[in-house]
Amino acid sequence: MHAIQVTDLRKSFGDNAVLKGVGFEVQRGEIFALLGSNGAGKTTTINILSTLLKADGGTASLAGHDVATDAAGVRRAISLTGQFAAVDEILTGRENLELIATLRREASPRDVATGLLQRFGLADAADRRASTYSGGMRRRLDIAMSLVGTPEVIFLDEPTTGLDPEGRLEVWKTVKALADGGTTILLTTQTLDEAEALADRIAILHGGVIIANGTLSELKALFPPATVEYVEKQPTLEEIFLAITGSTTKEA
Repeated sequence: MHAIQVTDLRKSFGDNAVLKGVGFEVQRGEIFALLGSNGAGKTTTINILSTLLKADGGTASLAGHDVATDAAGVRRAISLTGQFAAVDEILTGRENLELIATLRREASPRDVATGLLQRFGLADAADRRASTYSGGMRRRLDIAMSLVGTPEVIFLDEPTTGLDPEGRLEVWKTVKALADGGTTILLTTQTLDEAEALADRIAILHGGVIIANGTLSELKALFPPATVEYVEKQPTLEEIFLAITGSTTKEA
């Protein structure tokens, strides 16, 4: 069974048709990246799949639950992390996690919080207010909160928005670890190197439809062979920054 199955999904806002028949499938334990420019319909797709918005047509199911007819089942099976960390900065990291665990009716919210703080490398900062966390730490806490209740599918809507290069690498490492643990992840991003670094499969949403869908190798095969030229490679600003600060892309 597919973790996510979408067929002919359509949505309009007035005269503006945002989704014109979107379809794709995501396997269990896969990182699936949905690419597209601003206004392409990425967030609209996420909102429909997470039952925050009703589609005008088409079908979608997550973990075997139909979005239109079994919204409660979908919500039990998923978690959604938006473009900006939804942590309460007045509360400590532990208090944020215990609050969500209580709302999820977990039997032992404190134990759940302790386990997630350790898993995400936040144990030493557990009793500090989230307002003192770096951007990468806040995002890790946000993702940790989304794991309360062990959801089968996690939606990450542009998870590295506003993060510096080091914070972005922290999030990449976290996302890879989640997928390695069997969690299915649907990732939306405008950052092409992010999709290249993380995704098992990539779909490009343009003009309200999926115009390409496959592995990175399959997408590369759509283009003619490149002309080989020998030029001196200059380091990018990001490579310079990471080298100077002692970080490497291998950490991601």
